[in-house]
Amino acid sequence: MIQKSTLNDRIVNEDMLSHLPEPVQRYMRWTGVVGRPWIRTAYVRQEGRFRQALDKPWMPMKAEQIFTVEPPGLLWQARFWMFGLPLMHARDMYKNGEGHMFGKAAGLFTLFDDRSEKLTLGTQIRYLSEMIWFPIAYLGDHITWTAIDDRSADVALTDHGRTVSGRMFFDEFGRPVTFETMRYREMNGEYVLAPWHTPNLEYGQRGGLNIPVRGEVYWIMPEGKLTYGDFKIIEVEYNRPGDAI
Repeated sequence: MIQKSTLNDRIVNEDMLSHLPEPVQRYMRWTGVVGRPWIRTAYVRQEGRFRQALDKPWMPMKAEQIFTVEPPGLLWQARFWMFGLPLMHARDMYKNGEGHMFGKAAGLFTLFDDRSEKLTLGTQIRYLSEMIWFPIAYLGDHITWTAIDDRSADVALTDHGRTVSGRMFFDEFGRPVTFETMRYREMNGEYVLAPWHTPNLEYGQRGGLNIPVRGEVYWIMPEGKLTYGDFKIIEVEYNRPGDAI
């Protein structure tokens, strides 16, 4: 493990990859992290579309997100367009081991305001899946890797006494293909566990690293596959002064 007291001034080297499963080593080399300084924070700007159900219309969306690595945290703020107007905004936060999701319509009506334990677990899983945009964090003390085969590995994130996990799949070049896990989904006021997948569709360079730059998110429900998000990563910046949650 890397000593926390020295993270801020560390440069990633090959020795830091030696304990990882082979496909994860391949992935980390593909990202270009070797020789790069440690990432403390990441700023991510997204554009795309979102829908709440198969029978609901797609809504254009724009979002900005800040991640912290030590301790793990995220703040995602998004606006959604309906009838050509930005009529809905949402915020998803993970801080100090607690999740909070909040949304309003037309700046007036609260659509959801959730701090429940199952919401927290879901937000922690979201953080784990989105570490592909600041991949040096996969080398941190909160992360555990378990080898599966030459194209996949299990990854777990432990924080504030909770552990969440999923399986990452990689291609022959080391590019991350998808992340798969079980995640709580809200349905009619109740949370149910359902398979949750985040396939990556395009790759590029942002912030000096190779990362996925377009992806989808979908649930596998009894009635079929529900793709509810399709987004592109427009901009990434690491270690911006003042970024915090």
